[in-house]
Amino acid sequence: MDFPSFLTSLATSFILFVILMFLFTWLSRKSGNAEVYYPNRILKGMNPVEGGYMTRNPFAWMREAISSSETDIINMSGVDTAVYFVFLATALGIFVFSGIVLLPVLLPVAATDHTIRTVNTTSKGTFNELDKLSMGQVGNSGARLWAFIVATYWVSIVSYLFLWRAYKHVAELRAKALMSPEVRADQFAILVRDIPSVSESQSRKEQIDSYFSAIYPETFYRSMVVTDNKKVNKIYEELEGYKKKLERAEAIYAESKNTKPDALKPSHKTGFLGIIGEKVDSIEFYNDKIKELIEKLEAEQKVTLKEKQQSSALVFFNSRVAAASASQNLHAPIVDTWTVIDAPEPRQLIWTNLSKKFYERIIRQYVVYAVVFLTIFFYIIPIGFISALTTLDNLVKLFPFLKPVVKLEVVKTVLEAYLPQLALILFLALLPKFLLFLSKAEGIPSESHVTRAASGKYFYFTVLNVFIGVTLGGTLFTSFKSIEHDPNSIFRVLAKSLPQNATFFLTFVALKFFVGYGLELSRIVPLIIFHLKKKYLCKTEAEIKEAWAPGDLGYATRFPNDMLIMTIVLCYSVIAPIIIPFGVVYFGLGWLLLRNQALKVYVPSFESYGRMWPHIYTRMIATLILYQVTMLGYFGVKKFKPTPVLFPLPIISLIFAFICQKKFRRFFTSPALEVVSHELKEVPNMEIVYRSFIPPCLGAGKPDEHQFEDALSHVSKTGSSSV
Repeated sequence: MDFPSFLTSLATSFILFVILMFLFTWLSRKSGNAEVYYPNRILKGMNPVEGGYMTRNPFAWMREAISSSETDIINMSGVDTAVYFVFLATALGIFVFSGIVLLPVLLPVAATDHTIRTVNTTSKGTFNELDKLSMGQVGNSGARLWAFIVATYWVSIVSYLFLWRAYKHVAELRAKALMSPEVRADQFAILVRDIPSVSESQSRKEQIDSYFSAIYPETFYRSMVVTDNKKVNKIYEELEGYKKKLERAEAIYAESKNTKPDALKPSHKTGFLGIIGEKVDSIEFYNDKIKELIEKLEAEQKVTLKEKQQSSALVFFNSRVAAASASQNLHAPIVDTWTVIDAPEPRQLIWTNLSKKFYERIIRQYVVYAVVFLTIFFYIIPIGFISALTTLDNLVKLFPFLKPVVKLEVVKTVLEAYLPQLALILFLALLPKFLLFLSKAEGIPSESHVTRAASGKYFYFTVLNVFIGVTLGGTLFTSFKSIEHDPNSIFRVLAKSLPQNATFFLTFVALKFFVGYGLELSRIVPLIIFHLKKKYLCKTEAEIKEAWAPGDLGYATRFPNDMLIMTIVLCYSVIAPIIIPFGVVYFGLGWLLLRNQALKVYVPSFESYGRMWPHIYTRMIATLILYQVTMLGYFGVKKFKPTPVLFPLPIISLIFAFICQKKFRRFFTSPALEVVSHELKEVPNMEIVYRSFIPPCLGAGKPDEHQFEDALSHVSKTGSSSV
C-alpha cells in the first residue's frame, strides 16, 4: 500500500465515523426510535432520555459516558460489563504510557538514521514516508538499536504495572458484588454431578437428601434432581409457539374489526407452510391445540420427574456461607463421584449438559480441543491465501485480465485501502457460532462458562490465523520455496514479514475503530430491521418487544477482537511506534462509545461476577510474551549482538503470571467465605430461591407440589439464615 492509499483509507474511515455519529444524534432524538437506542433504560422502567429528546446535542452522549461512574455501569449492566471496561482502561493505559516514551524517543532515532533506504521497509518499498519512522530504517548495528532494546523493556514494565493494578481492582469488584446484602438464588445452591448409582431400597431423591443432610445437618435445605427434559421441553416450546400464534391471530382479528365490523376471523391451511391442507379457523384451531398440548405437557412432566432422573442435582442450603463452603469441599474419596461446583444463575444453566459423566466430559473436552486445533490449522490456509490474493500485485499475477482495471488510479487507491481488510473481517464473521457450538459440546454447565471457553478459542484462532497468518500470507508466494527447502526458516520469514505488513495492520485497526465503532454507535442495521419487522411482521406487543430486544455485549467475540487489536499494536509498538496512537484511539474510543451502549442499549444475559477476568488476563499475558518473543526474533534478524539481553523478558512474564495466579485466581473459581459471610438485608425466602431453578418446561401447567415429589425433595426442618 502506498502513502496516498493509506491516507485515503484513514480519511474515508474518519469521515464515515463523523457521518455515522451525527446520524446517531439525529435518529436517537426521534421518540419512535427509543426502543433501538435506549432499550436498557426502558426495560428498567427509566426515562429513555433525561431532559427530553430535543435538548440533546451531538456530544451529549460523550458527556454522559465520561461522567458515569463504575457504580452506574454495575447498576445498569452488571459486574461483568464493569470488568470489560477495566480491560479497555488497562489496554488504553498501557499504550498511553508506552507512547509517552516511545513516540518522542524512537521516531527521531529512526527518522535521523540514513543507513538503510529500501531494505526492511514497513511497506515493501512503496511507503517510504512511513519507513522513515520505523525500526526497519535503522541499521543492523550501532548504538541506535539500544533505544529499541530499552523501549522493549519499558513496554513490558508498563504492562506489568497496569495488569497487576487491574487484577487487584477486579478482585475488589467481585468481592463487593458477592458480599451484597441482596438475596441471589445462585449463592444458596450448589451443582452436584457424578452421583453414584442408587440402591434399590432408595429413590434418587432420598439418596441425595440423606447424603447431604448427614454432612450438613444444620444448613441443608432440599435438593432438586436433574431430569432429562428433552421431550418435555419440546412439548413446552410447541405450546409456547401456539400461544404466540393465538395472540397474533387475535390481534389481527381485533385490528380488522376496528376497520371492518363484519370482518371474518383469520384462517389458515394446516398443511405444509400453510399452503396446502384443510382450511381452518385460526383462533379455534390454536385454542384446541393449546388445550391438547397442556394435557400432553402435564402428563409428560409427571413421566419426566418420575422416570427420567439423572445422576446430577441442585442442592440448596439456607445459608450462603454453607453453600460456598460446600462448593469448595471434597465430598467423596473418589474424585469422579459426588463432584461439586457452585451453581450458576438459573438463567445460565444448560440442562442438557448437567448429566454428562466425569470421564465423558474429559473426553469431550479433548475431542473439542483437537477439532479446534484442526480448525485453526485449516483456516490458516484460506486466510493466508486471502491475504496473499488480495494484494494488487498478486491479483494481477493470478488474474491478468484485471490489469487494465487495477491500473485506474481511483480503483487502485480504493482496492489497496479496503480490499484486504474487508475480506479478512467478512471471513472471520463465519466462525463465532461454530466455536460456541464446540464449547457447549464439551459438557460445560453454564452459559457464562461457554462464553469464556468460546472466547479463548476465538482469541487463539485470531492471533494464529490473522496476526501470524496475514504476516506470513503477505510474503507467501515469494517465500514458499525458501520455507520448503528450509522449514526452520519460517521464523526468520515471520520476523522479516512483520515490518512489511505494518501498513496493512494500521489500516485494519483504523477500519475497526472508525467504521466498526461508527456502526456500533449509529445502530443503523438494528434500526432498519426493527422498523421493517414492526411495520410488516409484528402484530402483538410481545412481537414488537422481541423485535427490539438488544441482546448483550457479545463477550465471546468482543473480547477476542479487542485482544487481536492489542496483539497487533503491542507487537508493532517498538518496530513501528506510529501504530501506538491508533491503539490509543481504538481503546479510548471503545471505552467512551461502549460505555454509552452499556448504560443505554445492551442488556446482560448473565452475571458471573467477573469470572471472565482471569481468562482475559491469561490472554493479555500471552500477548505480552508474543510481543517479547517477536522482538527477540526481529533483533535476531537484524543480527544485533546484544540481543540476548532480551532473553529474561519472557521468563519474567511467566514468573509474573505465576505470582498473579497464586495470589488472585482462587477467588475467581470459588467464593471466599469471608466475603459471603456478610449479613443479608432480609431473611431469604428459600421457597422462592428453590423454585427459581425449576426449568420453565417443568414449571408450566399446574405445578402442584405433589407433582414434583419424585424429583424434588421435601423441605428439611432447618430454617433460613441471614447469611
